[in-house]
Amino acid sequence: MKLFNRLKQAISEEDVKDAYIEALGLTGYSKNLVDIQTKEIWFEAKHNAKKSSYEMFTQLMHYVQDALNRGHYIPPFLAVIDTQKAAIMKSEDVLPFLAKRTIKWGKSASGYTPEALDAISAHIGTHFVSFKIETHEEEFISTIKNAIKSGDIIRTPITPDNLKQVFDKWVVMIGGEIRGINEEDYALLFFADIMHDGTTSTHSNLTAELLHKNNAPVFSLGGKLYELGNKEGYRQFWAIYHKPPKAEYRNYLLERRDSLIPIDERSFKGAFYTPLKVVDKAYDKLTESLGKNWQRDYVVWDMCCGVGNLEVKHSNPRNIYMSTLDQADVDVMKATKTCVAAQRFQYDYLNDDINVFGQIDYTITNKLPEGLRNAIASGKKILVLINPPYAESGETVGNDAKTNVAKTNVAKNMKDYGYATRELFAQFLVRISQELPNATLAVFSKMKYINSSNFELFRSQWNAKYLGGFVVHSKSFDGLKGDFPIGFLIWQTCQNSVKRYIIDEITTDVLDKNVLPIGAKTFINVSSKNLLSNWVKRPRANKMDVIPLKNAVSPATASKDVRGTKWADNAIGCLVIKGPDFQNAGTQAIVSSGYGSAGTIFVTTDNIWQVAIVFAVRKLIRHTWLNDRDQFLQPNGFLSDEFKNDCLVWMLFHGGNLTASANHLEWNNKQWSIVNHFIPYTESEVGSPDRFESDFMVQYMSDKIFSFEALSVLMEGKKLWQAYFSETDVRLVRDSLMLNRSDVGWYQIRKALQARNASGDFLPVNFKAFEGAYELLSEKLKPQVYELGFLKL
Repeated sequence: MKLFNRLKQAISEEDVKDAYIEALGLTGYSKNLVDIQTKEIWFEAKHNAKKSSYEMFTQLMHYVQDALNRGHYIPPFLAVIDTQKAAIMKSEDVLPFLAKRTIKWGKSASGYTPEALDAISAHIGTHFVSFKIETHEEEFISTIKNAIKSGDIIRTPITPDNLKQVFDKWVVMIGGEIRGINEEDYALLFFADIMHDGTTSTHSNLTAELLHKNNAPVFSLGGKLYELGNKEGYRQFWAIYHKPPKAEYRNYLLERRDSLIPIDERSFKGAFYTPLKVVDKAYDKLTESLGKNWQRDYVVWDMCCGVGNLEVKHSNPRNIYMSTLDQADVDVMKATKTCVAAQRFQYDYLNDDINVFGQIDYTITNKLPEGLRNAIASGKKILVLINPPYAESGETVGNDAKTNVAKTNVAKNMKDYGYATRELFAQFLVRISQELPNATLAVFSKMKYINSSNFELFRSQWNAKYLGGFVVHSKSFDGLKGDFPIGFLIWQTCQNSVKRYIIDEITTDVLDKNVLPIGAKTFINVSSKNLLSNWVKRPRANKMDVIPLKNAVSPATASKDVRGTKWADNAIGCLVIKGPDFQNAGTQAIVSSGYGSAGTIFVTTDNIWQVAIVFAVRKLIRHTWLNDRDQFLQPNGFLSDEFKNDCLVWMLFHGGNLTASANHLEWNNKQWSIVNHFIPYTESEVGSPDRFESDFMVQYMSDKIFSFEALSVLMEGKKLWQAYFSETDVRLVRDSLMLNRSDVGWYQIRKALQARNASGDFLPVNFKAFEGAYELLSEKLKPQVYELGFLKL
């Protein structure tokens, strides 16, 4: 859990301390009068945000003064923390002041005098670096860790690669506080500010000038002075960043003034534009992977740029080529003056300039700018930076249906790429690999091309070396439905290289839906022959008719629900599964004597132990946005009888077990009956008034040895079965659940008892003992899912 999220849940000072200790990875710490003490740093903590940083530092200084008086050890750094803010300063900046012993302290640290607060505040105001945790959590954690490691508070330098990002933060924290200034003049004041070391300016001919009046910064422009409405943002900003920039960058940065305009998320239209916070992270990752000068060294081409928000953070727009399918997008960019110095043009990348042989011929449309053609022909360093559409043939994205996805000129020539031909983003990757076989590719996309079995042929054809990347929660993108990872992955394309780069696994950083880092994630590619879905023995269908069901006792009602109407030899039910990954793990169930849907595996005496394991493995681990694309694998360890039997019991009592029985089901102008073969008890054990048609499960389990946890579930489950047979349900419940046979299933019993409890007309049935026993069995099985290789961490 992220630091800020933990702090929102903190209800005590201890909670606050523990949250910071974990987030900062503190070791060798102690909690004494000073709230957190390590060799390198002391922390004063508060469980709310009522005290200012000045007040908290004053309280901390009381302990520092006491240690100084006693000749005790004082660490290099001092920090204050609460649920909303934090600050750090060097001890050396306050020790000479404290050594004078002129402060009139109170009786205790928390009982400081007004004089002490005033004296400390006046001295430390320019020395401490403060952070708002909600917006600058990452910077705070990085600053503390770097301080501990390096012995210094390292401020972030301003470079060509982060110029646009720094400017956008400057506008928020400083520009918006300058009284009376026009937004179009922000860039002038920004350069006046960053090109000043606090005493003198680095340039004597800047249009605007930074001055100081009454010990506070003011800006001069056009003969007028502009003051800050609030000075705290100014102090906080320059506590994070270092100015002026290095001499080698200064003139180059000034040349980029035309690229700096305040950016508003609302300026960008369309459901799937890349959020600016995500763009920031992408640029950071590009700097990490390609070097600090990538914006200067690479020609950038975004061939699905939309209205350009992926490029607005770039500090060198003259190096950018931006093409888009719709001319309207180009018109919007011109109207909003987005990346004015870039070359922006309409271009249908999946259709334009592709001849009948699948070859690229720029003379067909003559749309591609000459400078870009020359860059491609001369082998310049080219970075493809794109967020292509995620449409699949036959799917809709947002409110726009994507038709003819598999009929583009690129798709027509993807005969060796299999299923990937149906995906728009894959078509972009294929043309890029053909057109720019040695380019660097930085692409936002779903992760299916890394590990989906549908992309196995694609991976065998596409050749690229992974350089780095991150995944971010899909919820950070407006308009995307579902919870899954969106990857920003950087590749060195090597399409014509003799060396093949096999994608076995890649490791990425992980960002949550607030675009904050929460760890790392490895995505693993395995051969389809090793997928769990190919592990179970699959009996063939015979010619026997069977009723298709859409849940426990409801016949299919529409043609789209009917994927099969035949049974199999010796079948007692069906396992319905779809897809080998987590995103499909919730669409499986056991149904008795009725065909489910596509992906059905008939359950027989021979394969029921495998069916139980597959069911359990796919359901035991909770689905999250991050594991959404993880693949279920065949086991790589010995499967004990205890594990097999535990999975069987776990399956029998899971909410997704839809085994049932019923008479008089109507389908296809005929009445049908279904028999429940999955009752683990005899009639006498549960008090049934009539005979069960099948005793398969009792006989199957008769020679099995069960663990304590499994036996506990069976015992508590029996009590619920007995409770069901102890009463007769009202007609409405009997009809809705088809309770017209004695061999009812777990689904019917559970729902009937819940209906009784809700009605208030029956003696309540308590599920807690059963739920507790089932949870113990679940906790026993969960680690074995990984230990036996069904999933990889």
